[in-house]
Amino acid sequence: MIEFEYHKVRSAELIHEAERARLAREVARARRAARREGSAGHAGALAESHTDRPRPHRTPRTA
Repeated sequence: MIEFEYHKVRSAELIHEAERARLAREVARARRAARREGSAGHAGALAESHTDRPRPHRTPRTA
């Protein structure tokens, strides 16, 4: 009987842990989408503003 109760408690813990992980993934996905949406208007302007600037030549690293 004790094993059955332990199994029920453990099962409930795993269900709650999975729900928290699912919620965390959903929040992260929403944040990424908001960041992409917010930076979508700026990305074009930033990319265009730096196209004319020459890039300096990098010297090779010494060993």
